[in-house]
Amino acid sequence: MYTHIKGKAYCRREYMGGVPANRIVQYDIGNPKGEFPVVMTLIVDEACQVRHSALEAARIATNKHIQKFAGSLGYHLKVRTYPHQVLRENKMATGAGADRVSSGMRRAFGKAVGTAARVKRGQKILTLRTNTIHFDAAKGALEKGGYKLPSPTRILIEHVEESA
Repeated sequence: MYTHIKGKAYCRREYMGGVPANRIVQYDIGNPKGEFPVVMTLIVDEACQVRHSALEAARIATNKHIQKFAGSLGYHLKVRTYPHQVLRENKMATGAGADRVSSGMRRAFGKAVGTAARVKRGQKILTLRTNTIHFDAAKGALEKGGYKLPSPTRILIEHVEESA
């Protein structure tokens, strides 16, 4: 329902009352100051809107998988997008007597129900840095995170330094 991009961006929060809070807890996880030779990025293949709950689910799935193999200091995971777009929904009354309560499409502006990030084709969503011994675990972690997003994804391996 909210996956497709339509209409202008709607993100000016000062004009609307009561936008639900962002579900993304952390944007940087692991060891941000560590030196890691392997850099992998999860990229979206289609332009779409990614809800804040989907971004958080992808972050949790990726983090849980890589933490099993690399430990808490063996990686750095960064969420690269922020959900600015405010999503609205015109809730309709259902059940007995709904026709007396509901006003249909009259004044159907809707209430804010959440936020989403508008992403373009080829945009980076998550970046994971780790050591070469955790290469396969990092790739699997980003695959698991990609399953939580509404668009097909691919993994871009940006940098792998060979250690002699």
